[in-house]
Amino acid sequence: MHQQNLRYAQEPVFWMNQHERPVILTHATMQPTPPLPTFPDFRKKRRKDGTCAYLVFIFLLVLLALAGVGLGTYKIIELQKKLEEIKQVCALTVYFLLIAPYMQHSSDADLSPSSAKLTGLEKHPEKKEGRLAAHVTGKNSQNLPLIWEDQIGRAFTAGIRYKNRGLIVNETGLHFLYSSIYFRGTDCSKKELTHVVYKKSSRYLGEIKLLENKEDHNCIPSFIWGKQSYVGAVFNLTSYDELYVNVSNVKLVSFDETKTFFGLYKL
Repeated sequence: MHQQNLRYAQEPVFWMNQHERPVILTHATMQPTPPLPTFPDFRKKRRKDGTCAYLVFIFLLVLLALAGVGLGTYKIIELQKKLEEIKQVCALTVYFLLIAPYMQHSSDADLSPSSAKLTGLEKHPEKKEGRLAAHVTGKNSQNLPLIWEDQIGRAFTAGIRYKNRGLIVNETGLHFLYSSIYFRGTDCSKKELTHVVYKKSSRYLGEIKLLENKEDHNCIPSFIWGKQSYVGAVFNLTSYDELYVNVSNVKLVSFDETKTFFGLYKL
């Protein structure tokens, strides 16, 4: 019986339907087996999640560092402001402890309005005076000392008088004294240009030279030349001191008010 079954299995099989031909399996007709579905790689996803978390952590650290820098800068500015306030307080303390007692023993004539106000010696606190100053400009002169314009144009006097070609000091104290002379001409012969500011005082005989400038000029013949001379410094002047200006040759002075002037103001 077993042998019969084997013999039956080895015999060929024929199709009963004549209209349909059997399908012969060849390499061309055989279809490949579809691939198995792939599973997601959870390790890559974990790596991406870890990178994002790392970047977020770095970003937070940067924000924290910037916030720290801003806070530190703000604290430094506040400390600088407090330091300036401390300096001002120390300066005022030194003034009232050391300078003010000394100034209280000075005469009222030696005190400027601002010093008198600080030391409490101001006679009329309701009266406010401006800075003592004078600025006079060039005016045609034929002889020395030079003559000045004290009212027209840029010239003015405030608490300092202009009289007899000179400026008269009103109050004792430190003053900034300045003068400018513009020389010009056509003569090219060698000569020295001298510019002097001097004072006369009732305490001394004669003239006291305060400022001086000497220059040699070089020029081209037949052309107009020009030379600017300026002097300025701080002096301790006394009331009623008289200040004047002399030059080497008055005929070489240009009296333009923007180039030739003379003045002082109390510090």
